[in-house]
Amino acid sequence: MTFSFPVISADSHITEPPDCYTAHIDPAWRDQAPHMVSDDARGDMFVIPGMSRPIAMGLVAAAGKPAEELTVSGVSFDELHRSGWDPNYRIADQQRDGVAAEVIYPTVGMMICNHPDADFKHAAFTAYNRWIADYCSVAPDRLLGCGQTALRSVDEGIADLQRIADLGLRGVMMPGEPATWSEDGSGDYDDPMWDPFWQAAIDLGLPLSFHILTSRASAFESRPRGPRINGFLAIIRGIQDIMGTLIYGGVFERHPDLKVVCVEADAGWVPHYMYRMDHAWKRHRNWMAPGVELQRLPSEYFAEHIYTTFQDDWTAFRVAEQMNWRRLMWANDFPHSDSTWPWSQEMLAEHTAHLTDEMTQAILSGNVSDLYQINTDVLSAV
Repeated sequence: MTFSFPVISADSHITEPPDCYTAHIDPAWRDQAPHMVSDDARGDMFVIPGMSRPIAMGLVAAAGKPAEELTVSGVSFDELHRSGWDPNYRIADQQRDGVAAEVIYPTVGMMICNHPDADFKHAAFTAYNRWIADYCSVAPDRLLGCGQTALRSVDEGIADLQRIADLGLRGVMMPGEPATWSEDGSGDYDDPMWDPFWQAAIDLGLPLSFHILTSRASAFESRPRGPRINGFLAIIRGIQDIMGTLIYGGVFERHPDLKVVCVEADAGWVPHYMYRMDHAWKRHRNWMAPGVELQRLPSEYFAEHIYTTFQDDWTAFRVAEQMNWRRLMWANDFPHSDSTWPWSQEMLAEHTAHLTDEMTQAILSGNVSDLYQINTDVLSAV
């Protein structure tokens, strides 16, 4: 099936090349930069000084592989989709999947969000921003990069937003916790200290994204209960906690123009989550932080301010009318192992069959183009 409008992926990724950080990091950090090593048994891996587990390449670019061939380790960089790190090959892979443009996130950079040293994160993210800006410059209408910030302070975070905008990047991937966060709850995203940062993002027109695996609650840092595969289901909870923090913390109440993106956490759960938030507020709003008052139901803030991206979550398509479908954005997650590439078109034809033409166009194209100010006139239906 070919859609009559350009299909846009709201969440795709790159594969950081071996020199992504070493060639772009500030000289003072070069000896500590994330780098790739080879192991006869485990294949190629990214080593991140200060983190206990290297990142194996097996699932990083396994899009299109049969499930029985998926493996975490034992894969070399040369086996990965070249378009993950070479933008000159990216358009061909987009066309194969029927995708006209992609909002692009890091891969290794997701894990670095959980690094304990905020100074290290800042150096690594600055290097990544330089690299991804160069990658996207090859086709800026079709490759829409998101920069990263370590959020060591409010003022530096605002400066990072400006630098990200100046690089031509289209959004910002936030760490699951700001560096100011403390165990007592102070310094978290609901702390009013961050209000100038939220306003700066609004003023610059930069959507802020929270991606799975970027918070301590969802980063596989501890062994899950039960079989290992059970941990795969836990990654969504970390994102839900952030959304609840923003809503119950009054962030959207104070910033009615703020929009954030909940990335790669599916969306079929949203209707029940909104109900559950309202139930908690109606019965237990005495648990709210002192001084925080909501003028609307929590579900109304979610419906207005939070965009969610998803791949093959057929439940999200089925219950789209039970949430604000103007905030739903489809994604192919290329080139990760969860990707729907290269059979996205067949899947979308099936999953959108019951939707109106208006809803289908919005979820597959219109919502993301409005949020990121994508000029669809220069894109064509693939």
